[in-house]
Amino acid sequence: DTTVDAWRSALDENGITVVSAFPGFTGESYASIPTCAATVGYVPPATRAEREQRTYAVSDFAHKLGIRGLATHIGCVSEDRSDPEYIAVRDLVRRVCDHCAGNDQTFALETGQESAAALKEFIADVDRPNLGVNFDPANMILYGSGEPIEALETVKDYVISVHCKDGTWPEVKGEWGKETPLGAGDVGMERFIAKLKSIGYRGALTIEREIVSDEQRADIMEAIALLNRLRAQ
Repeated sequence: DTTVDAWRSALDENGITVVSAFPGFTGESYASIPTCAATVGYVPPATRAEREQRTYAVSDFAHKLGIRGLATHIGCVSEDRSDPEYIAVRDLVRRVCDHCAGNDQTFALETGQESAAALKEFIADVDRPNLGVNFDPANMILYGSGEPIEALETVKDYVISVHCKDGTWPEVKGEWGKETPLGAGDVGMERFIAKLKSIGYRGALTIEREIVSDEQRADIMEAIALLNRLRAQ
């Protein structure tokens, strides 16, 4: 496959190791929390089947590159376990996990769109050994869904990967908080890294800074320096 070969060559030439692939879907929007709930992940019924098939395609492509994990926002899942829509998403995630298992991959749920307790219950309900969490502490704050250090304690047994991102709490309930450079928000990065150490997490610390400008590069370089200092403590 020429596309796989091109990707492999580019990654090798630049010394990049990909720890997880993140399937994105056409039509998703994070313009507001209600828009997110209506458009993101596997929750919207009209796009569910198409997005399931795309997830399989991303899993297969990642497998050819030796990438051992997938992660994505599955959407704002109902917390009513008897809701037919909840059941449909749960069963889809089971199928995705089984497909990933066939490719020797894990599947991680991005945090933020629900409380840690609800996320833990959903993982138990899906009941697949390769299902886990991509823990993003800032998302817990930005969505207003829970204090991140407490949330990390709740799902600590399921953490596969981590996003290092920061932000401030929403000023108005139901609206977005504000993303900030790492260390400038409300996460408390020193506490967060210490907590990761205490739960035995030894995976990658993936920096996420969702702006597009020279400022993004500068913020990422400062984030690298901050994380190196905190890891050494």
